[in-house]
This record gives sequence, structure tokens and C-alpha cells, in this order.
Amino acid sequence: MTDTRQIGSFILAGGASTRMGRDKSLLELAGEPLIARTLHLLQRARLQPTFVGAPEKFATLALGAPIIPDHTPDLGPLGGIATALGHTRKSWNLIVGCDLPFLTDDWIRYLIARAVRAHQDAESRFDVVIAQNLAGLEPLCAMYHQRCVVPIAAALGSGTRKVTAALTGLRLDAILPEEWKAFDSGGLLFKNMNSPADYRRAREILEGKSKGQRPN
Repeated sequence: MTDTRQIGSFILAGGASTRMGRDKSLLELAGEPLIARTLHLLQRARLQPTFVGAPEKFATLALGAPIIPDHTPDLGPLGGIATALGHTRKSWNLIVGCDLPFLTDDWIRYLIARAVRAHQDAESRFDVVIAQNLAGLEPLCAMYHQRCVVPIAAALGSGTRKVTAALTGLRLDAILPEEWKAFDSGGLLFKNMNSPADYRRAREILEGKSKGQRPN
């Protein structure tokens, strides 16, 4: 079993949820808010996550995890990643968006173990361990080395807002679909939840699974 004591972990929870029309991190799936679902996922991997977002937003939830304010709340997920990497004292850090309801325990454990192995291999010096989909990289569930803080901060300073654009020039250990689909043959692993239609579909799938039903 991978020793996770030297792994940092952060949940980005500061999105505006414009397309959803309400705060998607607080929407319930299978009986718990999505933000709590994400927290418990990482805790099952023996991590001690920190939220990046507005502390007052989660004050009433009593989630029992530390919250740090996003230093650049208007700059999207890239600003949250920069905040997390500027805060951490760990070499490797799992950074996850709060709107990925289909992430699994097995995938999180695999991602952590892969980063640890990369760190132990003297011939490889990856900066980011990240899944790659047919449409591109999946940066909101990835392992980031703390040294990424400098180039990511520089990218923000130059006006970059897209996370994948900020990763240009970094050394990526890209996990291809034929590898990560072993953890999710249906290809939903990185499907995020942006709209009311996404939320309805996620509820159908996840609540159907919890009842032992197959969604239509």
C-alpha cells in the first residue's frame, strides 16, 4: 500500500457554477453534497484534503477539513491550482475539481501510486501525472509536483487562464485511455457536472447504482 503521508491533496471548490444556475458543489448525489462526496473519496485513499475556495461558503457544512481562500478567485481553476501549490509543503499533490462525480477509489489510488513510482525512478522527472482523453488532458484530477508552482504562476501572470495551456513545457506522464479505462470502461471517469442536464444524468447513474439498478 502506498504511503500517503507525504502526499498533499486539494479540492477546488471555488467555481461560479454559471451554467448550473446554483452552486454545484452543494448539490446532492446519493444522499450527500458533491463537495462532501469528493472529500470522502480522497479520505478513503488515506489523504487529508484541503479545500480551496471561499471559507464562508462551507462554514455550515462542518466538513472537518481545512479551507484556504483562493488567492485569485476570478481566474478559474488555474488560479486554484496555483493557490494549492503555493500552499503545500509536500512534493506531490493530488488536485481535484469538486464537480467530477464519477471518480473512483481505485483510480485515485492508482494515480497516487503512479506519481510515487515516478518520483522514485531516477531516470524520470515528471512534473505532472495526468490522464489524457481523446479531447485532451484531464487537469482537474491529476498529480502535480510542487515545483510546478513557478511555471504555473508565470503562466497566470502572462494572462493564461486555460489549465492545459499552462502545462505546456512541463514534463507530463500522460495516462492514455487504454490505461485509465481499465478503471471505468464506460468512459465516464472524468465527466464533469456543469449543467442541470448533467446533474440529472449523474443522479440517474449514481443513485441507480446505489440501489443496484442499471440506468436506462
